[in-house]
This record gives sequence, structure tokens and C-alpha cells, in this order.
Amino acid sequence: MKISLCIATYRRPDRLAALLDDLTRQTLLPVEVVVVDNHAEGTARPVVEERLRLGAPFPIHYGIQPERNIALTRNHTVAAARAGDWLAFIDDDERAAPEWLQQLADAAITLHADAVLAPVVPVVPDSAPSWIRAGRFYDFPRLPTGAEVPLNRLRFGNVIVRGAPLRAEPGPFDVSFGLSTGEDGDLLARLVRKGAKVVWCDEAIVTEPVEPSRLSLKWLLQRGLSGGQEFARKSLSGLYGPMTTVGRLRLFGQAGAQLVVAALVALLVLPLGRHRAAAWLVKVAANYGKLTAMVGARYNEYAKTMP
Repeated sequence: MKISLCIATYRRPDRLAALLDDLTRQTLLPVEVVVVDNHAEGTARPVVEERLRLGAPFPIHYGIQPERNIALTRNHTVAAARAGDWLAFIDDDERAAPEWLQQLADAAITLHADAVLAPVVPVVPDSAPSWIRAGRFYDFPRLPTGAEVPLNRLRFGNVIVRGAPLRAEPGPFDVSFGLSTGEDGDLLARLVRKGAKVVWCDEAIVTEPVEPSRLSLKWLLQRGLSGGQEFARKSLSGLYGPMTTVGRLRLFGQAGAQLVVAALVALLVLPLGRHRAAAWLVKVAANYGKLTAMVGARYNEYAKTMP
């Protein structure tokens, strides 16, 4: 397999440097690495130039995409990745063990897949509040190796995709998701709807530090709101299946009912621990997000200044 590895980055030079160093130690090296900087001043350029000076075992192509838009930035990585017949994607703040890319490639071959997703394991700092550590809020659901990934669990961050169908998609990432979230799941769901097989590989783990700015109830609620809006937006568009008027009413009614129930349960479980109440408040935010999405509202996470 010839694999082009794509990285969209924004103001994380130290994290990016550590990731690029991880990639030089892979047992299966990519044929190229593409880094596209979403910061107009090119804060990642010195990191890339230093790795090239040290003699990286693969070409590193660097570019700048100055408009704040994660989908547009990822589109630039795809456009620049010309050498591989498979494209792997990893976030700029993640860390990969030496066998990571080989495990993704082996899974794609042995499972006859068009795309393989794998775990992103959060690393919560010891300084995090005890209720944050107890709540496991940053974990993403995992599946047995070989299981097909449900449409509403599709995401990037740790994935390898067959290049031909991905490049054939318009965009391929939808830039209307560029300031919110969900451009990754949208792309993969479109591929699935056209017959692609997307499976899980539970062994190809990468780790991701949880930023201090995310260690708060406010951030968790904002993420819940964003996730609810994303789910509703994709449901209403028919991405998860045909959506009728009755289906729209059912989605609205279920979201409203679940919001009320989650709010009541949050109050009831508060004596059992702040982390339990917080988990239910996140459900409140998610269902509120569904309701607001149905009237066209959108929380644009990436429009804010990021740390």
C-alpha cells in the first residue's frame, strides 16, 4: 500500500513536532506527509522545515490555507496528497506508536475495507478536577475489530481511506461544516451510502492530550450542543436515511422529551456526584442542540480563537 498521510494543523507547533517525530519511527512509512496550516502566519512552517533539515524518511509537503475553516483545510491536504492510493488522517495533537500505520493498513487489507477507523484515546492530565476524571467525558465509543461503524459514529482523527472514492467526492469535505463540526462524518457517511465498507480496528490506537481549556463543564456543554446540532442537521438532510414530515416531527418530539427527562435526572443524581449530574447536563445540551438545529441555528466551534 502507498499511503499519503494528511495533517491539518492550527497553532500547535509543539504537538505537531512530536507527531512528525512519531511518524518517522513508523514500521510502515507513508510515501508522503502533507501538512496544511490553517494559520495565515504559517506557525507550523519552522516545525516542518526543521524535520526536513534533520532528514525525514519521507517527503513533507507544507502549505497554508488562511481562511478559518477545518473542512477547507482538509480539502487542501487531499489536493496536495498525490502519491498515495490510500489516505490516512491524523490530528495534529495526537501521538502514534510505531506500529500504528501498519495496523491500519493490515486491517484495510484483511478486512477488505474501503476505510478503517481506530481509537483516539484521551489523556486527561493529573491536574484535572476529580469529577472530570471520574466522568470519562472525552472517551469515544469503541467497537470490536472488524465491526462496521454505524453512520452516527463516523469521524476522522485516526482513519485510513481508499483514495479513489474519497477523491471522487465533491470537496471532498463539505465546507459548510467548516466552522462547526461534522465534516468528517459527513464525508464518510456519503461514502457508505455509495457502497463503501467502513470498519473498526481497535488495535491501531493513537492518544490525544485533553487541552486544559476543555477541562470544564462549559466546554462539555458546548460540545454536547454541537454534537446535537450535527446529528439533527445530518438527520434532516437525509444522510442517515430518508426523512419524512413524520420523521421530522418525531425527531423534534423525542428531542424535547429527552431534554426534559435529562434535566430532571441531572437534578436527581447530583447528590451521587457532580460527574453524574454533568453527564446528564451534556444530554440536555445535546437535545437542545437538536431542537435549535431544526430552526437553522448553528454553534460554530471553529469560529472562536483556539488555544
